[in-house]
Amino acid sequence: MDDDSRVTRRTVGNAEARRANRHWWDADADAYQAEHGAFLGDVDFVWCPEGLRESDARLLGDLAGRRVLELGAGAAAAARWLATQDAWPVALDLSASMLRHAALTADRTGVRVPLMQADALALPFTDAAFDVVCTAFGAVPFVADSAAVMREVARVLRPGGRWVFSVTHPMRWIFLDDPGEAGLTAVHSYFDRSPYVEQDEHGVATYVEQHRTLGDRIRELVGAGFRLVDLVEPEWPAGHQGTWGQWGPLRGRLFPGTAIFVAEKPASR
Repeated sequence: MDDDSRVTRRTVGNAEARRANRHWWDADADAYQAEHGAFLGDVDFVWCPEGLRESDARLLGDLAGRRVLELGAGAAAAARWLATQDAWPVALDLSASMLRHAALTADRTGVRVPLMQADALALPFTDAAFDVVCTAFGAVPFVADSAAVMREVARVLRPGGRWVFSVTHPMRWIFLDDPGEAGLTAVHSYFDRSPYVEQDEHGVATYVEQHRTLGDRIRELVGAGFRLVDLVEPEWPAGHQGTWGQWGPLRGRLFPGTAIFVAEKPASR
């Protein structure tokens, strides 16, 4: 796609990115769920295309009785799984169409969680409202000012709370979005933070994804007052032959496709 005339790298502000991505996910929700819904499950927490599950990784810590906010929840499979672990989750997403799938799946499974449409840059909650905030590939890569997302998460977390998020591993931005051999050749600078932008014939952005280096993400976390607990780079599991966009077994065996940041807000003294 990188040689398509409607694909470019250019600066995009928060308002343009919000508008583009809300419209994109509203339009793509049905196709996304048809393609990936079975992999994600109806009541399951899958962190990444490598298939790492929260039930195995336990990155969120003890969940019983915890107030949990899932950002960029999509169809809210993870939030429903959290509810089965005796947590008190809220599923938040920018896309009404993705939340429609969340409501439909709640009807089908009988596992219901509160759903909220809102922007991760302006979370509609009071300070220290949650014990845990999490997202699997939601919100963080899609906003221009991701440092502001970190600050908003810090605001709504109680002291001692945990913030865990997964994103495309930053080194993947060096390569084309291709799970095959064409995706093994470096073509972009790791240090080029220019967003990936798809746009229409009028130059209006229709999809925006942001790039930050590993160091950028750590500085965002530290700048928001977090302490980094762990950085998880899931390995591609043996026998996993599925592909998801640019994720697949060929590249997965050679270099990481996902980075999961585990951070905590220091307890008050």
